[in-house]
Amino acid sequence: MNLSDILSRSADRYGARAAVSSGEQHLTYAQLDNLAGRVAALLAERGVVPGDRVAVMLPNMLEFPVLYYGVLRAGGIVVPMNPLLKSREVAHYLRDSGARLIFAFGPVAERATAGAEGTPAHVVKIEAGSLDTLLAGYEEPASTAGGGQDDTAVILYTSGTTGVPKGAELTHANLARNADLTACSLFALTPDDAVMGCLPLFHAFGQTCAMNAAVGAGARLVLLPRFEPGAAWETIARERITIFEGVPTMYAALLGQNHDGVDASSLRLCASGGSALPVEVLHAFEAAFECPVLEGFGMSETSPVASFNHPDKPRKAGSIGTPVEGVEMRLVDEKDGVGELCVRGHNVMKGYWGRHEATAETVQDGWLHTGDLARVDADGYYFVVDRKKDLVIRGGFNIYPREIEEVLYEHPSVAEAAVIGVPHAMLGEEVAAAVTLRHGSGTTAGELKQFVKERVAPYKYPREVWILDLLPKGATGKILKRDIVRPETASR
Repeated sequence: MNLSDILSRSADRYGARAAVSSGEQHLTYAQLDNLAGRVAALLAERGVVPGDRVAVMLPNMLEFPVLYYGVLRAGGIVVPMNPLLKSREVAHYLRDSGARLIFAFGPVAERATAGAEGTPAHVVKIEAGSLDTLLAGYEEPASTAGGGQDDTAVILYTSGTTGVPKGAELTHANLARNADLTACSLFALTPDDAVMGCLPLFHAFGQTCAMNAAVGAGARLVLLPRFEPGAAWETIARERITIFEGVPTMYAALLGQNHDGVDASSLRLCASGGSALPVEVLHAFEAAFECPVLEGFGMSETSPVASFNHPDKPRKAGSIGTPVEGVEMRLVDEKDGVGELCVRGHNVMKGYWGRHEATAETVQDGWLHTGDLARVDADGYYFVVDRKKDLVIRGGFNIYPREIEEVLYEHPSVAEAAVIGVPHAMLGEEVAAAVTLRHGSGTTAGELKQFVKERVAPYKYPREVWILDLLPKGATGKILKRDIVRPETASR
């Protein structure tokens, strides 16, 4: 089987129904299937063979699912990329994956082209509505060209404590089973549902739980290129959205927006993931809109869903619920009831692309070590209490301190740098950097912040930079991040 088969099956059953829409534009299942087949034909003519990697650097737009399923139908491996990535980050993704081609959204094509220099990747610029021109002459859609259930379908880049992005290889079976579980067991999707697509499709959450789940069920995926609470409320009302999925900051933003008179009566179920949803936000949202919010847990390496507060079981606020069907969870190295959360099942990745040692360290005897610390209650409900890694989660996006520290160290005035997360009421955490300067330097905190901002994606750069005389260190000289205290006169 090939993950693109879920589209073919839905096209056979629901060909005339809308599959995906954005504003006034939409594609039926028949149109989406046809275009994906023509993309596969184009790729085959350009020499893409089964197993080749093809990058897709697009926001949420109609062209994303077309290219995604087209690459899969050609037997290729999709490498989704955040359009906010800067050229240096693009270069790493392309070099590491060995991608032969990258489809890049017009406004970011210049960065993609700069990043592709010196790599095998050829850049194809994609504008909204440009597929007709690109695919002219490819009227005969290609059939599926390989890609078995255990073959890699998607490489999702994520990082660890090293800060070097690693590609999690997710198989056709990983993603198809996870999408089916989401559609059937968790959301009970039908062709009459309208699923809100405001989560980025290059991310595991939006890709599996919104796009693949909706397509597999024959539902309608309604895309928002960029989340904005006012636009989200307008879309929910206009499109009669039944399923809303978001990260906690989205729920807080929706509550904070004036929603008097908004018609949200079509909502029947909401889902939250990415980071812990504050209990106060959950209760306030449910009270305001009389719609249950289900919270779950997942990560790129688990395709992503591992556990959820199931709709047919009691819900526990603050809990990530219980494992989904076919998945096991356990705690290791427990101390005082808290241990590292481990996951085993059909959702666990094939491994990290080209990184056997990292794979062996993360997946042991079939158990994926998440790096999250959790506890489990007498009913089998899990609660994440902390993170073992130094990971900063800002608004549902993972930011890895080492990556930002490396950029800071590129500045000639920086002697030492440590990046940490600090509490933030809306985002959960904000990125902060504590820095010491080389003797005689007059560099300011603002200059350092701008230096990093120019070199990484907008959500990654530190909003707070503190210039200190010394950073706390242990006996071996290692910087002790846990002992760094935000100065009262912090530059923000």
